[in-house]
Amino acid sequence: MTDPKDKLRRSQHWFGGTSKDNFIHRSWMKSEGLPADSFDGRPVIGICNTWSELTPCNQTFRELAQRVKHGVMQAGGFPVEFPVSSLGETLMRPTAMLYRNLASMDVEEALRAHPLDGVVLLAGCDKTTPATLMGAASVDLPTVVVSGGGMLNGNYRGQAIGSGTHVWKFSEAVNAGTMTLPQFMQAESSMSRSAGSCMTMGTASTMASLVEALGVALPTNAAIPAVDARRYELAQRAGRHIVDLVNRDVRLSQILTREAFENAIRVCGAIGGSTNAVIHLLAIAGRMGVPLTLDDWDRLGRDMPTIVNLMPSGKYLMEDFYYAGGLPVVMKRLLDAGKLHGEAMTVNGQTIAQNVADAECFNDDVIRPLDKPLVDQGGLAVLRGNLAPNGAVIKPSAATASLLKHTGKAVVFEDIEHYKTRIEDPDLDIDANSVMVLKNCGPRGYPGMAEVGNMGLPAKLLKLGVTDMVRISDARMSGTAFGTVVLHVAPEAAAGGPLALVKDGDMIELDVAQRKLQLLISDEELAQRRAEWQAPPEPASGYVRLYHRHVMQADQGADLDFLVGCRGDAVPRESH
Repeated sequence: MTDPKDKLRRSQHWFGGTSKDNFIHRSWMKSEGLPADSFDGRPVIGICNTWSELTPCNQTFRELAQRVKHGVMQAGGFPVEFPVSSLGETLMRPTAMLYRNLASMDVEEALRAHPLDGVVLLAGCDKTTPATLMGAASVDLPTVVVSGGGMLNGNYRGQAIGSGTHVWKFSEAVNAGTMTLPQFMQAESSMSRSAGSCMTMGTASTMASLVEALGVALPTNAAIPAVDARRYELAQRAGRHIVDLVNRDVRLSQILTREAFENAIRVCGAIGGSTNAVIHLLAIAGRMGVPLTLDDWDRLGRDMPTIVNLMPSGKYLMEDFYYAGGLPVVMKRLLDAGKLHGEAMTVNGQTIAQNVADAECFNDDVIRPLDKPLVDQGGLAVLRGNLAPNGAVIKPSAATASLLKHTGKAVVFEDIEHYKTRIEDPDLDIDANSVMVLKNCGPRGYPGMAEVGNMGLPAKLLKLGVTDMVRISDARMSGTAFGTVVLHVAPEAAAGGPLALVKDGDMIELDVAQRKLQLLISDEELAQRRAEWQAPPEPASGYVRLYHRHVMQADQGADLDFLVGCRGDAVPRESH
């Protein structure tokens, strides 16, 4: 029934013999109307679909999956679509990040348990990209990522508006009294006017860019709008390429190398990417067994100019980025300057250098030359000091330059509920020089490390024209957000990190150029406070309790400790 060489394929353990088990596996699949030759040694390609009506960003994925199937069949493969957990950033509570690791387990075990030789990951909304790629990395099959693409540009009263970014701006304008509530409500439909993920350089667009930079997605994957026909054409080509990868037995580990991760870090700085990318890339590298640390982020990003002029750092949106030439232009400019590993291999069989050789820029204001950047040093900065012994991050390209060196008095919020009840207190002792500190919103603390780090400013300061303040927390913030916001403080407060010990009135020093974040109290006072600190109680039960017990800190990617590493694709024992 099969050629002996095809016995090497995983799927043939299920479909390739004459045993009772092979009979059962083929017979049940034939109930779907499949002809017998479907099982004659063809590469079986899984299409991992994160579509859900609860994930608006991924609403085009049913059609994308069909296009991938066409490509697989054109190349002689046998496509099978399967669902996994879909993480919708906009609707899930307390935060989709709480379930990223759970979804990765879903992907990993689905891949290992089924007769699959390779997989195409359909991912778009923020956590679906890292979750699916983390799961695939733990199995190490031939893999291609197809991103869903961003929405069309938002437009409100003739002004381009960006998803997320303008929510924060409009919300603060309402609080400041410069925008009416009816105007605010009218902007809803003007912002999200097509299928797709956030069209700003938020986490979804950042991760779509980084999978292209890593080489696990095809060129131009990052920026094609979700509803553009070229997105579907790319999906069909991805279906062809995954069959080729299986035929050549090119595993994910041969693409996700140390050089690939270094490329992704540099690209993240050049595009003004989301701070969330730090945590996700650390987690993906951990699954692949590639050494990667916060220090790598700081070293590789320190001299990296931001050349993509997109919100929240700049003024354009993803649609404009695509029309200007997209990520290949960015990578070509970095490569020409000696800032990328051009020899790194990608899933289309070409090197990074070969993929971007003919890239052209059609708008130098959207994708700027390296000598005319949007921000001179756009890489994410890693801060350390007695307030963040294991590190914290800040996105300088989204911050106010005058606040990047600042000393101010702490105004402390013990958790997000305390913040909500306290921030509008007219008697709150806070001014423009204060440093807002939010505790207990890290991996364990929230739990799940929600995007609440970009705390809104008090209305009484907004009405005085204050538009930014230094904010520090162990939380994350949306990639669409902006401001002088220090995030991912490690260890977090709920794990007993120094952040837990900050009190109202303490002086805090921030010096981004020196990479310093310092609580200006004596070591003796800090030790005394630590002795008095008590750990918060564990969650009651279920997955959240498992997560709380095993989640690692932000500087380690916030993965679960028992999921780190590549466990491979060993075929499970027969069950019949």
